[in-house]
Amino acid sequence: MKISRATITLIDVPLLEPFVVSYATYDSMPSIILALETDDGTIGYGESVPDGHITGETPGGVVEALKTELIPAILGLDPRDITAVHQQLNRALKGCGAAKAAVDIACWDLAGKAAGRPIYALLGGRRPEQPTIAKVLSILPPGVLAEQAAQARSQGYRHLKMKLGGDDGLDIERVRAVRSAINDDLAIRVDANQGWSDPVTARAMIRALEPYRIDWVEQPILADDIDGFKLLRQDTSTCLMADESVVHAGDLARFVQDRSVDMVNLKLMKSGGITPCHRLATQAELGGLKVQIGSMLETSVASAAGFHLALSHPNIVSTELSGPMKFTKEPGNLQYVLPEVHITEGPGLGIDVDRDVLAELTVSECEISR
Repeated sequence: MKISRATITLIDVPLLEPFVVSYATYDSMPSIILALETDDGTIGYGESVPDGHITGETPGGVVEALKTELIPAILGLDPRDITAVHQQLNRALKGCGAAKAAVDIACWDLAGKAAGRPIYALLGGRRPEQPTIAKVLSILPPGVLAEQAAQARSQGYRHLKMKLGGDDGLDIERVRAVRSAINDDLAIRVDANQGWSDPVTARAMIRALEPYRIDWVEQPILADDIDGFKLLRQDTSTCLMADESVVHAGDLARFVQDRSVDMVNLKLMKSGGITPCHRLATQAELGGLKVQIGSMLETSVASAAGFHLALSHPNIVSTELSGPMKFTKEPGNLQYVLPEVHITEGPGLGIDVDRDVLAELTVSECEISR
């Protein structure tokens, strides 16, 4: 079983409503769908959703990296030999986590299809329950958020994730309005996406949030300010989570050594796919930190990959892979029954890719073969 052909498809996936975070507003989400074909005709799918603020990559850059460097480096390899695949990827290019994630996910999909087993089985098995997701709320006016929170409660969600870090000074009002609307019926988590910048500002914001019973505060300060988390840890007992600050094993080692956070948010797009994130989850477990698997608003392809990883690792306690719920249409068919997602026993990713929808969303496409 050797990789013989790759099709790289850049698509633009329409959102139900704009997605607003501290650094950008998205009306649609660009994504790269990678189809790897082997010499026996098996096709595995992967996905890359880059973000210049997080992964340092752009959609066009990912396409170019895959086309000129990464795919040529793995043609002829057995996709089941994932260690060799990553060695070749890393020899070809440094970094490029989102681009490498597409290759990694496609290889795991191929390995699962070759074995007739779901990816989680190849990773060691799964917990029996289906994973649950949180309702993610954009940075919107407090009154709108209160309405959305009440609606989320009626839809069966158990957790809310609020994007904060807006420059209008209304972050506390947003949380106050949401907590008032839902009482204690749902848990609230907040994510500033580096939007509070420095530890002094973040400390004041975290203190102001304490009356509203927040589960945790995610990435309140700039990604490079790892020492800043130590300052925050000294002044609050609120659960702290690092996201953009954790990409590689060295980043995670600093947090384990400093004991400055309680949790880390791992993303396949940041770190290069299932394989490196599985290793990071184990490293976090050994260091006493719990793990969440986060999302870059991916389609069913990468979302399914994240769920397989989360189900297989006992130290992953939370999943925020709600991308397919936010699109008007997308090429996959991951099934959400709120607040759960149904991960099947199908081989590989366990999803189908609708080629007609993929064609409808296509911006560009290219093929590479041996």
